Amino acid sequence: MPSETAAAVPRPPARSASAPVLSGAQAMVRSLELLGATDVFGIPGGAIMHFYDPLMDASELRHILVRHEQGAGHAAEGFASASGRPGVAIATSGPGATNLVTAIADAYMDSVPLVCITGQVFSHLMGTDAFQEADIVGITMPITKHSFLVKDAAEIPGAIAAAFEIATTGRPGPVLVDITKDAQQAEVPFVWPPKYDLPGYRPVTKAHGKQIQAAAQLIAEAKKPVLYVGGGVIRAGAADELRTLAESTGAPVVRTLMARGAFPDSHPQHLGMPGMHGTVPAVLALQEADLLITLGARFDDRVTGKAALFAPHAKVIHVDIDPAEISKIRTADVPIVGDLKDVLLDLDSAFRGVADGQKPDIDQWWSFLDGLRDEFPLGFAPTSDGLLSPQHVIQRIGELTGPEGIYAAGVGQHQMWAAQFIRYERPNAWLNSGGAGTMGYAVPAAMGAKVAEPHRQVWAIDGDGCFQMTNQELATCAINNIPIKVAVINNSSLGMVRQWQTLFYDGRHSNTDLNTGHGTARIPDFVKLAEAYGCLAIRVEREDQVDDAIALALETNDRPVVIDFVVSADAMVWPMVPQGVSNSYIQYAREHAPSFEGDE
Repeated sequence: MPSETAAAVPRPPARSASAPVLSGAQAMVRSLELLGATDVFGIPGGAIMHFYDPLMDASELRHILVRHEQGAGHAAEGFASASGRPGVAIATSGPGATNLVTAIADAYMDSVPLVCITGQVFSHLMGTDAFQEADIVGITMPITKHSFLVKDAAEIPGAIAAAFEIATTGRPGPVLVDITKDAQQAEVPFVWPPKYDLPGYRPVTKAHGKQIQAAAQLIAEAKKPVLYVGGGVIRAGAADELRTLAESTGAPVVRTLMARGAFPDSHPQHLGMPGMHGTVPAVLALQEADLLITLGARFDDRVTGKAALFAPHAKVIHVDIDPAEISKIRTADVPIVGDLKDVLLDLDSAFRGVADGQKPDIDQWWSFLDGLRDEFPLGFAPTSDGLLSPQHVIQRIGELTGPEGIYAAGVGQHQMWAAQFIRYERPNAWLNSGGAGTMGYAVPAAMGAKVAEPHRQVWAIDGDGCFQMTNQELATCAINNIPIKVAVINNSSLGMVRQWQTLFYDGRHSNTDLNTGHGTARIPDFVKLAEAYGCLAIRVEREDQVDDAIALALETNDRPVVIDFVVSADAMVWPMVPQGVSNSYIQYAREHAPSFEGDE
């Protein structure tokens, strides 16, 4: 995927003539300040305690004390995803560091610029199974762009500066800096800017001109082109450049789950989200295309369905900052390695030159797609049990909050409904765990987003299962004046698993009932729980209460708000492509699939 540009890391000031002597811990704090970090999330412990002492004196660095290290990691992710700036998480050694692993893996899958700083036991104790020792560098090696182990205080500024550069350039991602306790305690001259070397790390940002020209020619000749847009467009800050190319070519645009907001929902060329729970027009546009203009997307299995049957007639232009993604799953006819912001400018210019001011002749293609839009609009059926429709609740949250809000979702049915029924008009408005599918992401990610963008309304749209994994961060929000809004879509079950059990396991709902909703023991009672955490708590059980509750939440900015929306457990996410089949077999609703001649 494309990168945040190197400009995200401020240019260091000139070297001082006489370097001050600082402890390694003081150097950690000062390095973060000089690199432009303003907010960090963490919890102290024995091996990182020395860092926390000079942190008290920091004037430019705000530390937010979370309640669990996983919350620190997801909050740093939310901060990064909402603002485009790198997020920073801090933890101690051993279990503190290992509690960060889920967030690190999540950031790796979704290309989030994240810097994690962990304490480590004294260097002479490493390898002895010392108290709270864990080889966090080894543990995280497969899920980081790079991991540093620092045993010398003099190397601290260089390691942290290098971590910021690696996290924010090329394909963004997480970087770990593990610093031993003796390195934090030792005193050395603090030299800034530090010298560091990154041998072999040379991200390619400028694409080869011949590949750009070849891609432009294919676009001009295509009869059924589709712009297949992934989250890389958002990470590259290339939404404006995407819109320019889309309008130059007239091609339809589909945006993956990670790319919601990269292209406005209201734009007439937008077909919706592709994939397992994508819109019928988006899914079938990819399937019937003769050219996929793939931008910062990775042909994920949730988009392609059975990869061998995906878009069988299409040639592929694949643009990505990471050469490892190109032709990994689908062979590219025109591979282009580069930063999307630059590539899209070049590609638009080349296309205009090849087309000589004419758009491709794709009227018949649009006639087919418009027919699909008319026949298969995104919608939902009313519930049959008298309980709230979750789709209606989420749609009203989006409508009453508007496109300037930020929406962080957990994982499951509510995630798909939030992706489907909220209209996204701008990048960085939609935050979710796309690749890893991490339950518990929403509340801490919303917290981090609100810290980064305090002037925006920030919602965590969560399921009752996800909410119970990280709701302790409501305490962090209440104490630190971070007034997020939390919508618990409470169907009293692990909803997506329950949906699959209903459809594919003969309705045998094994271990998916949570007893939190209608007609159950309500353990826990989310209203009482939220009040205990210092939040305004509301329960909504009737449709005529929905708008008033949302409006009250939007008006309340002196504390977090939690709304327990008691919804139907029988609501399902549609459309749906069953796993392991061609996308041609998309189901619009239960027992309802398009009459479509797909490939077997």
